[in-house]
Amino acid sequence: MTLRLGGGCSIRLSYRGVCSFRADALYQTCSVARSWFNAQVNIRQIFQGTKTIAVVGLSQNPSKASHEVARYLMTHFKVIPVNPRYHEVLGLPCYPNLASIPEEVDMVDLFQRSENVLRFVQPSIDIGIQCFWMQLGIENALARSQLEAAGIKVVENLCTKVEHARSG
Repeated sequence: MTLRLGGGCSIRLSYRGVCSFRADALYQTCSVARSWFNAQVNIRQIFQGTKTIAVVGLSQNPSKASHEVARYLMTHFKVIPVNPRYHEVLGLPCYPNLASIPEEVDMVDLFQRSENVLRFVQPSIDIGIQCFWMQLGIENALARSQLEAAGIKVVENLCTKVEHARSG
């Protein structure tokens, strides 16, 4: 498959095993292409190492993005709803916060505004997650630096549903 990125940049990819690639000479000069490819490899590795996802801000409303994403994720991972407003979402027990989850969590998938992200950083570190994922439109540089300092992988401004389907 060849991806044309504009500006004379393109990547030619072939998949063997986990992920090997062949790139043309332009790949070496195009940092956008290199960044994109590295992000795809890291995202694939994140999903491969994930069994349980706590979806923070999961809504009971089927028209909300969190509901749609969680329904998709349930077909691939164990999903744990986290929202203090509900006792149950999608037929699953819903926890008021991350600290109340009685089992190991690999990833926190966050549906909150960017200005609210920091309040979930320390609880995420405390429960020992491997990845902190901020959904589309959510970014927080301070949260990213604190999480990465704790050895946690961070994804910002991407949708878990879209990226999982793409990495599959």
